[in-house]
Amino acid sequence: MDHDVTDVAEARYELVISVDARRSGEYDDIEKTRMRARIYRVLETAFTHTKVARDSLHLEDRGDGVLVSVSGQVPVARLLGLWMVEVHEKLRDENRALRVPLGLRVGMHVGPVRHDDRGIAGRAVDLACRLADSTVARQVLDAERADLVLAVSGSLYEDVVSGGGKFIEPARYSAARLELKEGPVTAWFHLPGRPAPEIPVATPVTRPEAHPDAGDVSDVSGVDDVDGVDGVDGVDGVEQAARTTDSGDVDARYHVQGDMSQHTGNVYQQPVHIGRRKG
Repeated sequence: MDHDVTDVAEARYELVISVDARRSGEYDDIEKTRMRARIYRVLETAFTHTKVARDSLHLEDRGDGVLVSVSGQVPVARLLGLWMVEVHEKLRDENRALRVPLGLRVGMHVGPVRHDDRGIAGRAVDLACRLADSTVARQVLDAERADLVLAVSGSLYEDVVSGGGKFIEPARYSAARLELKEGPVTAWFHLPGRPAPEIPVATPVTRPEAHPDAGDVSDVSGVDDVDGVDGVDGVDGVEQAARTTDSGDVDARYHVQGDMSQHTGNVYQQPVHIGRRKG
C-alpha cells in the first residue's frame, strides 16, 4: 500500500495490527531468523486465504514481529473473523514440527494512521502495539498454554466484536483494565478456538469513587488490618477483594459504601477499627 509523502498530513482510518512473538529474546540468531520466516508465512498465508490484496496492506518489520495497517476498504470484520481463523490454523500447522511452539500476541485497533516514507505513526498504532505487548496478553497466553492470543481495543470491541458475525463470537472475549503509559484503557482478550479466557486476578482495575461522606478512602489504611482476610466481609459497608502477590503476601482492596462510622448491629469476631483515624 504505497503512499505519497504529501499524504503524511492526512490521517486515514485504518485497522492496525501488531504481531509479537512470545519470548523472542530466548531465540538464538539462527532460530530467530527461522522464527521471523514462520511469522511471515503465517500472516501472508492468512491474508491470501482471506482475499486481502497486497496493495491494501502496509507491512512493517519489527524484528520479532510485524506491524500491519489495513486499508479501510477491507471490512474489519473479515480480519477479526476469518483472518484470525486462518492465522490460527496456519500457526498450528507451523508448530506441529517444532519442539518449542511459536507463540503470537496480536493487538488490534482502528483509528487515524499517518503514513510517510519510513512507515506509519499515530495513537492508533501506539495502542495496537501496547495491547499486543501488554502483561495481560502475555499472562493469558502462558496461563492457557495457548499459541495465539488476540487483544482488541474497547472501541473495536464495541463497534465490531459485540455485534458478532462470521467467526466472531463476543462471548469468547474477556475484558481487562490495562494501565498504559497513556492512561487506563479497557481491552478485550480472545483465544481463537477456545472459550473466553480467565483474566489474571492481578489485572489493574479502576479505583472506585469514594462516597462524599466517607472522606478519602483511596488508601486501605482507613481500615485497620485484621489478622488474616477471613471475617472482613462482616464489616458493614466494606467489600473486600484479596489476591496473593508474587511474594505470597495478601493484597487486599476495599470498596467502602456509605459512612464508615455507621456500624449498628454488627458483631465483630476480631478487633476492627471503623471510622476515620484522628490526625
